[in-house]
Amino acid sequence: MREDELATRVVDHYAAAHEDADVRLEEPYDAEGRRGVVDVYVRLRTPYRVDHVIELKGDAAVRGATGANEVLRQYRRMERYFHADSTHAIRPKLGRTEPGARFLLCFAPTPTCVYHVATHRSLYGSVDPAGRVDDVPAIRTVAFLTGLDGDPADLGMVSVNGDAPFGSTAFLNAVPAESRLAESLRRVDDDLVEF
Repeated sequence: MREDELATRVVDHYAAAHEDADVRLEEPYDAEGRRGVVDVYVRLRTPYRVDHVIELKGDAAVRGATGANEVLRQYRRMERYFHADSTHAIRPKLGRTEPGARFLLCFAPTPTCVYHVATHRSLYGSVDPAGRVDDVPAIRTVAFLTGLDGDPADLGMVSVNGDAPFGSTAFLNAVPAESRLAESLRRVDDDLVEF
């Protein structure tokens, strides 16, 4: 599965699920001499601004990476510098109770990506979900996308960092039955993906 297919589904999801979503693809950032590009950037108002900064990984990206460290290095760089760019700066708001930013590392639900995440489950699972952008609370999520074939509003994720580590009973219970992710989990070596 290619990243442009994932991006299309993510864009369709935000258009279907949120009336006023400002969605941008391949959003560049430049902060402190650090340049990069985010796969998908979404700005929502709920009523305060909430940024979803999304890095997508399909089969080609996983195959081309030297390992999980390279993928996580890119994700961390995005997290560190995206909002440091004055164009994307986010400020604290009085009365804010929800996070102002969500940093998402989303994998395609393919056997290649499942194998990659399973092999490096401890590294991806070590990403602390709680984060900050200066004084603004943020959430970090490393997950597989689900619901790619259904209604765009139903696009979802199954996280591998946080309360349900990859391969755990809670993780497996969160995987939608008969989904691409469920099929991919069945196709990967049972010694790597324990059921």
